[in-house]
Amino acid sequence: MEIEGPTKEFATDDSLRIESEKPSAKPFRFGFLVHDVSRMRRTLFDAKVRPLGITRSQWSLLAALSRMGDKGMMQVELARHLDVGKVTVGGLVQRMVAAGLLRREKDAYDARVRRVFITDKGYQIIQEMESIGTANNDSILQGVAYQDLRIAEEVLAKVKVNIRAELKKLGQ
Repeated sequence: MEIEGPTKEFATDDSLRIESEKPSAKPFRFGFLVHDVSRMRRTLFDAKVRPLGITRSQWSLLAALSRMGDKGMMQVELARHLDVGKVTVGGLVQRMVAAGLLRREKDAYDARVRRVFITDKGYQIIQEMESIGTANNDSILQGVAYQDLRIAEEVLAKVKVNIRAELKKLGQ
């Protein structure tokens, strides 16, 4: 949490002046802004893909699997990648298999392992998601210069590298 020492906070009406010597979280700092933009973007995307009949968990899983190519993934890998429990992923995969979006197959090298793959119907949903995502990005990035977008991407990529390094130090 980003906290600043003793602060003086003022209401919009000066007669309601409030002073505080206690630390308070500063609004609109980098971490809060990144979090808010990410949350709001997901919420907007959720609303726009709702007509496809998929949930945030489902589109997140489809997106993760689609990035793996034709290799598929084990459920434990999906759970780790999505940062959720194995039981949660198991139920999600089961529902998506029943909906025809995914299929399970035995691993080519280890018969004990079952891998999860996207079906043709799942790929159709991904194609629609990509179209919606492109239109969404065009809309939310209106007024942002290409050069500014590249700088923001570079900064966020560097922050991500730094966070990974810090997590590695902690054994995460």
